[in-house]
Amino acid sequence: MTTVPDSTVPDSTVSILDSAPPTPAAFPAWFAERRRAAWQRFLETPTPRRGDETWRFSNIKQLDFEGFRGAAGPVSTAVRGQALAGSTGLVAPVAKFVFVNETTVLAESRLPAGVICLPLAEALLSHGDLVREHFMRQETRLGSAKFTALHEANVSNGLFVHVPEGVTVEGTIEAHHWLAGDQAAVFPHTLVVTAANSAVRVIDIFRSTRKADRGLAVAFNDLSAGPGSKLDYLALQAFNENTRVIQVNETKVARDARTTGFLLHTGARWARSESLCRLEGEGARSDMLAVAIPAREPEFGQLTFQHHVAPGASSDLLYKYSLYDHARTAFSGLIFVGEGAHRTDAYQTCRNLLMSEEAEANSLPGLEINADDVKCSHGATSAPINDDEIFYLQARGIGPQRARQLIARGFSVEVVERLGDQASEELVLAFIDDKFAHILGGGA
Repeated sequence: MTTVPDSTVPDSTVSILDSAPPTPAAFPAWFAERRRAAWQRFLETPTPRRGDETWRFSNIKQLDFEGFRGAAGPVSTAVRGQALAGSTGLVAPVAKFVFVNETTVLAESRLPAGVICLPLAEALLSHGDLVREHFMRQETRLGSAKFTALHEANVSNGLFVHVPEGVTVEGTIEAHHWLAGDQAAVFPHTLVVTAANSAVRVIDIFRSTRKADRGLAVAFNDLSAGPGSKLDYLALQAFNENTRVIQVNETKVARDARTTGFLLHTGARWARSESLCRLEGEGARSDMLAVAIPAREPEFGQLTFQHHVAPGASSDLLYKYSLYDHARTAFSGLIFVGEGAHRTDAYQTCRNLLMSEEAEANSLPGLEINADDVKCSHGATSAPINDDEIFYLQARGIGPQRARQLIARGFSVEVVERLGDQASEELVLAFIDDKFAHILGGGA
């Protein structure tokens, strides 16, 4: 993947812990009130402690965000040009957006009539009531309530997509989110809504402009799939190795709707993602997928919640990690079947491939069932590469290090192939191959 060259951007001098930024006067009053209430909630919510169940395997010291500054604001011409040049992704997305520190630097689309696809800052002005109906409606329950509140208090831009009833978007909407500046903090937000019997695919790509900059990203995305609709969402996290990341995903799936959520982690020094999917209608289907390739000394934590509310719904989770060097991962997932959610069909699988003796993987899958006639299972595995596989490749002239990379790539491909879209799969594999090339070459 292309890396934006070194650059500088205007930095705010206000710490994100000192006060919430003022809401632009043009934004709706309800949004200003939501931000004000969120800031108060952030102040009142205790910082997580190591003894908290949802943080038991996490390095709490990484939650010290002192010194990080809000980065939203003007973007220099040089940085704008560099970000545009570095925003490589799909060959021909149906819409493309580029954000630098939450400032829109590119917005272009060729979408069907009736589809709303705008930067969130613009959607708040032109479609405020529609944004309000869907904006951050679920309760954060996987441990990051304090930081979700920090996000809501600071968010000023992102991507808003609304697909009207019966419309299928052919192709993919692509958004690039760049983090620029040392000790800069950003709060990107993606809100996607599909009305009845519609379909759309959205890809978010997160990157840093410079390798050395210390950054913080607290990202949030709302996905709301209406009856009979199909919503695919991919988040490709490729920040530099000095960035800390919190990503929260909240998905609602209505009757006979289908959602696919895919997360890729190839960057960041410390990353935590929380994914909650609420299956609200009979016949709803959710696929929750993730690939992570931590190397050197990062820590990745992923918490998931498959919430079956309605009967006859299904969900399938498959997370795979390839851990190098001193990397640490922690997965904690729960399938929760509510009262009356009969005929639930739910699966949860986490698999860890240990590429070094120092790597550490912690997996805690779980079930809570409060209904009858259900089919649920969960499982987790952690293991090194089988020596026989290495021997097989070496016997065909492939060096041992390269053989290990090929096996790790194949390990990830099982997840990627479930995306069901060739262009998206090729893009994801390009990010994966880039990560493996850095590992093989000893790069950062």
